[in-house]
Amino acid sequence: MISPILANVYLHYVLDLWFQKKWRSHGVSGDTIIVRYADDFVVGFQHKWDAERFLDTVKERFERFDLALHPDKTRLIEFGRYATRDRRKRGQGRPETFDFLELTHYCTETRRGNFMLGRKPVAERMRRTLKRIKEALRRRRHDPVEGTARWLGRVVDGWLNYYAVPTSLRFLHRFIRSLRWLWWRTLRRRSQKDRFDLAGVDKLSATYWPKLKIRHPWPDQRFAVNATRGRSRMP
Repeated sequence: MISPILANVYLHYVLDLWFQKKWRSHGVSGDTIIVRYADDFVVGFQHKWDAERFLDTVKERFERFDLALHPDKTRLIEFGRYATRDRRKRGQGRPETFDFLELTHYCTETRRGNFMLGRKPVAERMRRTLKRIKEALRRRRHDPVEGTARWLGRVVDGWLNYYAVPTSLRFLHRFIRSLRWLWWRTLRRRSQKDRFDLAGVDKLSATYWPKLKIRHPWPDQRFAVNATRGRSRMP
């Protein structure tokens, strides 16, 4: 695909270098961080006034290169370690969420009450995926059930490879339950004589589908493992 490649090349100068060399060094009074993938990016600020100033400045920066921020995706939200506490003091609701790289990011807490970043599959993405699977199952309605079970297993494996991140497990369980139900409904409609039950679907899915578990550790755990391996190779 050419579009992400061009976005990386173009925005590396328009946004990345400008942010690192000019804005981060001279434009903010607190901590800041930027994460970008192709033409999608998120910027975090310690102070609200820095975020407001950045939004005005980055719009002007983009206009200089005949670019524009997406009006529906660009917004300022209160998010992070103190967002829940501060909003509760003001009598406001829970912090807003944001979508990035097909994952909804939200504020949550550990069992000890400490802040934790939560991530889950974007709900609309899950609905679209289930809709496409439903259409595919309809076309495979009269195929051998073992073959369809193997195919669904590959679908689940691909889904888990991307979305099986920490804090997403209960949402992945929801996806798997919906998938089993869709398949069972499709099998039941093959003929009036067909009485394939949910127990049969559960047995096939247990045989041909991958186990549901988190596949991607937290970044600090992954980096710690890589650092340890790197040190072990040194003379």
